[in-house]
Amino acid sequence: MPNRSPKDLVGIVLQPLEMVTETFERRLGLFAVVIISLPVGSGLFILPSLAMKEMGGGVPIGGVWLAYLISALVVLPGALSKAELAASMPTSGGSYVYIQRTYGPLLGTISGLGLWASFMLKSAFALIGFKAYLWVMEDLVGVSINIEYAALVLLLLIVWINILGVKKIKTVQTPIILLSMGFLLAICFWAMATMPMNWDNVFSREAFGTDWNAIAKTSAFVLVAYAGVTKVAAVGGEIKKPGKNLPYGILLSLLFSAALYIFVTMVMAATLEPSAYMAADGHHAREDPVYIFAQAVGGDLVGEAAAILAIATVTSMALAGIMASSRFPFAMARDQLLPQILEDVHARYETPHWAILLTGGSMAAAITFLPVHDVAELASGFQIMIFVAINACVIVLRRSLKSHNWYKPEWKSPLYPAVQFFGIISGTFLFVMMGEKAFIGGAAAVILGFIIFKTYGERHFSTEITPWETFRLMFRDPDEAEHRRRLAAFHAADRGRNNHLTLYEFIGAMEALECCDEGPDALREYFHAADEDEDGVIDIETFLNSVEIHGSSE
Repeated sequence: MPNRSPKDLVGIVLQPLEMVTETFERRLGLFAVVIISLPVGSGLFILPSLAMKEMGGGVPIGGVWLAYLISALVVLPGALSKAELAASMPTSGGSYVYIQRTYGPLLGTISGLGLWASFMLKSAFALIGFKAYLWVMEDLVGVSINIEYAALVLLLLIVWINILGVKKIKTVQTPIILLSMGFLLAICFWAMATMPMNWDNVFSREAFGTDWNAIAKTSAFVLVAYAGVTKVAAVGGEIKKPGKNLPYGILLSLLFSAALYIFVTMVMAATLEPSAYMAADGHHAREDPVYIFAQAVGGDLVGEAAAILAIATVTSMALAGIMASSRFPFAMARDQLLPQILEDVHARYETPHWAILLTGGSMAAAITFLPVHDVAELASGFQIMIFVAINACVIVLRRSLKSHNWYKPEWKSPLYPAVQFFGIISGTFLFVMMGEKAFIGGAAAVILGFIIFKTYGERHFSTEITPWETFRLMFRDPDEAEHRRRLAAFHAADRGRNNHLTLYEFIGAMEALECCDEGPDALREYFHAADEDEDGVIDIETFLNSVEIHGSSE
C-alpha cells in the first residue's frame, strides 16, 4: 500500500458530509412525476367562481385568467429554485429538507409544519370540492346522501390507499388526470364552436376589477391552485433518476397547468356571464362552476358527466396531496424534530403509516369546521411563505458552496440570482396583499413551530453547522466558518467527549463523512500517519489544525 502524504489527508478530510438518507424504493419515472405534480383539481373545479367574486369585490367579473397568469409567474422562480434543490437533495421531505439543511432545525421545524399544513389544507380543499359536486349524484341515484359523512368516508378510503403505497396512487391518478384534462379541453372547444362568445367578459377593462390591488389579491388567492406543482419533491426519495426527472417534471407540470388554467377560465367567462356562477342569493359564489359551464354547453347529461369527473379528479388530487403532506412529519421525525413514531414505515407496504394517519385526521377536522374560502386562503398564504424561503435557500447555498460542497445539483436554475430575487420580492408582495388571514396563518405556523422545537426538537436534534451560519460567517471570518463545520463533524464521533479520537472512532467518523472510498485499511494508515506520538489517539483540534495548515499551503 503506498504511503499517504499530508496532501492526501487534506483532500480526504475536506470532502463533504452527505446526510441524505434513503428509506423508500425509487419507483417513479418522469411521466409519473408530471402526473403527480399536475394540479388539475380544485384549481379548476372550485376556484374560478370564487376568484371571479374575489376580483370583482363581491361582483363577479371574468378577467380571472390574468390572476392565474400572475400566480404562475410568481410560482415560476420557486419552481426553478425547488427544481435545483430537488436535484441536489432528492429525499423524502422536499422543501422541509432544503430549509432545514440551509437554516437549521428551528426554521426547519417551522417550515415543516407550515408545509404540512399547506398541503394538508390543499387536500382538504379538494375534498370540499367533492362535497360541492356530490349533490348531482343525489339527483342521479335518487337517494339522499349525507354530504359530510360521504366526504369523511372518502377520506378514509384515500388514507387507506396512501398506506398501500405510491404505485397504487399512480395507478389510480393517471387515467383520471388524463381524462379530466381531455374532457375540459373538449368542452371548451365545443363551447367555442357552438356558443356565442362574449370576449369582452375576458379582455375588457371592466373584466379586471377596479384597480391593481384587486388583481394582486386575487392572484394571491388562486396561488393555491399551483401548490401541487412542486409537491412531488416531497416524495423525492421515491423518484428514479431524480437529478433529471424531478426538475423537468416540476417545470413541465407548471407549464401545462398554467396553460390549462388560463385557457379554461377564459372560455368559461366568455361562454357565460360571470353572474351565472353565483348562487341564487347573488352573494355567494357557487362551488361547482364546471358543472354550470358544462351544463350550459352540452345540457344536463354533459353537466352530470362533468360533476362525476370533478368528484373523481378532486379525489385523486386529495390522494396525491396526502401522500406529499405526510412526508413532512416523516422527514421531521427522521431528523428528531418530532416523535420517533412518525418515521415508522409499514413493514409490508413501506409507507409512513402513522404520518399518513395524522394527516388524514387533520384533514377531517379541516373539511368539517373550516369554510372553503378560508381553507384556500390559508393554504395560499403558507405556500407563498415557503416559495419565498425556497428562493432564498438557493442564494444561501450557492454563496456557501465552497464550505458546504455537498451541494452539487445536477440541474441549476437559469438566470441566478435575478430570478430568485424576483421570486422573493413578488412573493412577499402577494403575501402582504392577502391581508389579515395570511398573517394569522403564518404567525400560527411560526409560534407552533417554535414551541414544538423548544419542547421537543431542541432536546433531540444533533447540532451542526448550517449553510446559513456559514453564509453569515463568510462576511466576518471565512476561515472560522469552514473550521467550525469540520469541527462539528469530528466532535460528533467523539463518544467519550474528551476531544480525542481513537482508531475506531476516527474510522467511524471518516466513514460517516464518506471521506474515503478505499476502505478501513486506508483509513487506518491515515490515522497512524496523524498519530505522531503513537499513543493510539489523535487530538481533534491538533489534527484539524494540521490539516488546515497543510490545506492553506497547497
